[in-house]
Amino acid sequence: MTNTAPSGIRPFRIDIPQARLDDLRARLAATRWPDELPGVGWTRGVPVAYLKDLAEYWRTVYDWRSHEAALNALPQYMTAIDGQNLHFLHVRSPRPDATPLMLLHGWPGSVADFLDVIGPLSDPEAHGGSPADAFHLVIPSLPGFAFSTPLAGPGMGTARMAGALTRLMARIGYPRYGVHGYDTGSWVAPEMARQAPDQVIGVHVNAMIAFPIGADGELDGLTDAEQRRWHRLQNANDAYLQCNSKRPQTVAYALTDSPVGQLAWVVEKFKELTAPEDALPEDSIHRDRILTEVSLYWLTATAASAAQVYYEEISADSWSEAATSDRAGSGAADGTGWSDGQGDWAAAGRRGTVPTAVLLSTNDVTIRRWAERDHDIVRWTELDRGGHFLAMEAPELLVGDIRESFGSFKRTR
Repeated sequence: MTNTAPSGIRPFRIDIPQARLDDLRARLAATRWPDELPGVGWTRGVPVAYLKDLAEYWRTVYDWRSHEAALNALPQYMTAIDGQNLHFLHVRSPRPDATPLMLLHGWPGSVADFLDVIGPLSDPEAHGGSPADAFHLVIPSLPGFAFSTPLAGPGMGTARMAGALTRLMARIGYPRYGVHGYDTGSWVAPEMARQAPDQVIGVHVNAMIAFPIGADGELDGLTDAEQRRWHRLQNANDAYLQCNSKRPQTVAYALTDSPVGQLAWVVEKFKELTAPEDALPEDSIHRDRILTEVSLYWLTATAASAAQVYYEEISADSWSEAATSDRAGSGAADGTGWSDGQGDWAAAGRRGTVPTAVLLSTNDVTIRRWAERDHDIVRWTELDRGGHFLAMEAPELLVGDIRESFGSFKRTR
């Protein structure tokens, strides 16, 4: 490939107006703080004292311009597919024959999730690895997130996202490539493989979720670890899920008007999903990286559009109905909104055929038999450390597993 952007793709740089940054600081300084009950800690949400301290750090210490410059040091582009703007990083490896690989983030994430893995994946020789493990990286902002806005319209669920992203890879000029995703990306990546099995050489996911479908015996014989994962899935704090999936527009007014509201909304998920769970999120991920994630949502005013994928995947189809019905004793009638989304693919004859590698961190909830029902899983790795945001919490573990997985895929495909 040449260094010239293909037709329909234009270079892009982030350039947030100074007035928007000044407005952010003014709003942070003028925050109206709620009271809280004494002694409840994190059990009812983000504690006031913790959030005041973090908000003041955001206002007076955090330097958006330095993090904007770090992102702008990477090649960024914009294109439009079927009316949907797509922003992406495209980092070519120094090795011409490197394997193209797309990296997909989740919510509440962004392309900034992957900053610590870009160098090791694209230039492994410079990071103590083998040149054979090199990747050309394409890292898009998912539709509705950050600069991949505005949404072209309703219906932008994982299937449409996958279709747009497979077309993006073709537009860039990559006929064969791999895909990695976590969280929302762990839904989109396998769907890309279903839609383009001749193009996708392999899928790698972490933070995957697989659901029961109400089949006889599907809960029998779960290991102790799987029982813990199933319990965790059933009892997850899904307040954000309910709001994002049912009233994403209504919630977004508060998040778009109050930076502290947006901060609390995001940092609570970092607290719950990083490891260890009883630590603060900045014990696992630097405060500045967390605030870069929050700033991208705030400065692009994308609280509403980024949440729409939850509506498309949960409220707009049969998931919510299934989650509140008695599913043949499957335990899915817990009212959480979690139900049988991935199982629908198997039931519809859409089990994935592309080799898939699954990486589990310490707080993941994936049950292997349910995942294997829906995907052609050829590699299953369980870690003893790291949480949901693995690319930021333990990037070396993620890099190592991606390298090993795609080394195997290349030998078999």
